[in-house]
Amino acid sequence: MKNCVPCLLGLEGPISEELKRLSMQNVTSENGRVYFDGDESAVARANISLRIGERVLTEVGRFDATTFDGLFEAVKALPWEDYIPKDCAFPVKGYCLNSALMSVPDCQKIIKKAVVEKLKMRYRLPWFSETGPVHQIQFSVMKDNVSVCIDTSGEGLHKRGYRPAHNIAPLKETMAAAMVTLSRYRGRDDFCDPFCGSGTIPIEAALIARNIAPGLRRSFSAEKWPEADPRIWQAAREEAQAKEYHGTYHIFGSDIDPAAVRMAKENAERAGVSELITFEVADAMQFDRKTQGGVIVTNPPYGERILQKQEAEALYRGFGKAWSASENWKLYLLSSHTEFERTFGRPADKKRKLYNGMIKCDLFMYYK
Repeated sequence: MKNCVPCLLGLEGPISEELKRLSMQNVTSENGRVYFDGDESAVARANISLRIGERVLTEVGRFDATTFDGLFEAVKALPWEDYIPKDCAFPVKGYCLNSALMSVPDCQKIIKKAVVEKLKMRYRLPWFSETGPVHQIQFSVMKDNVSVCIDTSGEGLHKRGYRPAHNIAPLKETMAAAMVTLSRYRGRDDFCDPFCGSGTIPIEAALIARNIAPGLRRSFSAEKWPEADPRIWQAAREEAQAKEYHGTYHIFGSDIDPAAVRMAKENAERAGVSELITFEVADAMQFDRKTQGGVIVTNPPYGERILQKQEAEALYRGFGKAWSASENWKLYLLSSHTEFERTFGRPADKKRKLYNGMIKCDLFMYYK
């Protein structure tokens, strides 16, 4: 099967590396998507172990279409009977971008009708009750190229299960994992997030340090399908657990808000990594933690949703002074502020464009 991992723009490279480490075959990428070939075992391992991807889709077909008639005929020609049992639900959702077919509701209706017509022919049924497990159909239409997939994940892969509580503007777990991955933190150095909020970045750092698969504590749509082999999913979980590390780690998270720190501790407890992280109430502008070698990965307020722009600039300025006075800390900081480097006090050694949801950001990297 050809499988697809949608992702935030800018994260195609790290996800490709993840898939290759999982021994996936024919890994290729394009804007916002990474593809790999694999059977049910590969799908299970990807769902359980991927840290950065948004979900795992199995692509049923891909083709060009500029008319609704063309869309209908192309979808109908696909082998839906190989993917959808006769008693299962198959809702349709998706998006259109820069294409002749721009009406999402119309595309949904036409794709649904085409799949129904194909399954009627295969199962010789006049209608479908759709009372069984969900086989979510996902489509995308980009520059007249249509991709039609089955979603194997269900809830997005960022739903690790440890964060029912969050602060006002939470960072997605997948983005936090991406930032930690890009920092090259692997558990050897000290690690700190001085704007930890609900603790997502330190928790993801702890999961990476221990090599704990992020999907171990949740279930996925595909393992509930009647055609799924539970032995394959159990084997994927056992394989992931066998790869975990055990050691001593120095991971710290702090925030000026006591309520956020309490929340972070509760989330770390649910994630099973509370013993690996020290959380405390502290002002990032007074940062003075000592280390022989460490990495700071953080996502301070942007001045768009939590703080006003001037307040954010004052925060950047104060933290910039504190970090400059510290020793042996590399810094990876995510911000959408166009004047961040000026207010921080020095240009970054390197920058990488990322998207935090719909907000265009830069990951500013400072190596001391």
